[in-house]
Amino acid sequence: MLTSWALTDLLMLAGGAFLAGLVDAVVGGGGLIAVPTLFAVFPNAAPPLLFGTNKMAGIWGTASAAMRYSRGIQLRWALVLPATVAAFVFSFCGAYAVTHVPGDLLRKLLPFVLVAVAVYTLRKKDFGTVHAPVKGGAGVTLMAVAVGRAIGFYDGFFGPGTGSFLVFLFVRLFGQDFVNASASSKIVNVATNLAALLLFGMSGHVLWLVGAGMAIMNVVGSLVGSRLALKHGVGFVRRMFLGVLAVLIVKTGYDAFLRG
Repeated sequence: MLTSWALTDLLMLAGGAFLAGLVDAVVGGGGLIAVPTLFAVFPNAAPPLLFGTNKMAGIWGTASAAMRYSRGIQLRWALVLPATVAAFVFSFCGAYAVTHVPGDLLRKLLPFVLVAVAVYTLRKKDFGTVHAPVKGGAGVTLMAVAVGRAIGFYDGFFGPGTGSFLVFLFVRLFGQDFVNASASSKIVNVATNLAALLLFGMSGHVLWLVGAGMAIMNVVGSLVGSRLALKHGVGFVRRMFLGVLAVLIVKTGYDAFLRG
């Protein structure tokens, strides 16, 4: 029989995984909810163990959101596939680099990069509201590979806001609206999460049972989130994008400059 304390922990994990899946399916940033939830429930666990468990839970939600989007949106695979392959490879590279290079400089730069993204989005009122994709070609393919390499490496090396950065870049560089950009970003994000999960799994840094339980709720949340995005359109996704950016700015700024 579960004690009240154990039941509270289970409810926290389930609720955190659901909300993380919902937010991540729309604009990315689900780790802002899932990772602190894991740290709250397992305060004495090693951080890599909790990061690996988060990847185990999150990849299923991201994959289910990607499938849901693919049924409602015509994805440009000529653009998405090169970015996805590059992201998978360079996520491994980023995860390897983090064991050799300190991430302190990136940690301090990240809040300012996020502020710049938020200001740009606010100043351009039509940013992400019109779907006018750029034409294909070798240049666009190379740009997609460059995006996959950069974001893949970033996610393996550091990670916060990966989904939001992908959404922003698909809008800014490839002319997609927020809904299409969110759909495209999910495919790429599955690849970065899979690469990281493989590394964490091979090194024994995954609580598989906890991750499996959270994955179920994460999938439910992601299905709700992707349905909301498809139903309410770009305006809804734009507002949530800016909201997640605001939370990311506060969180990363606190981590970089205020937390002891």
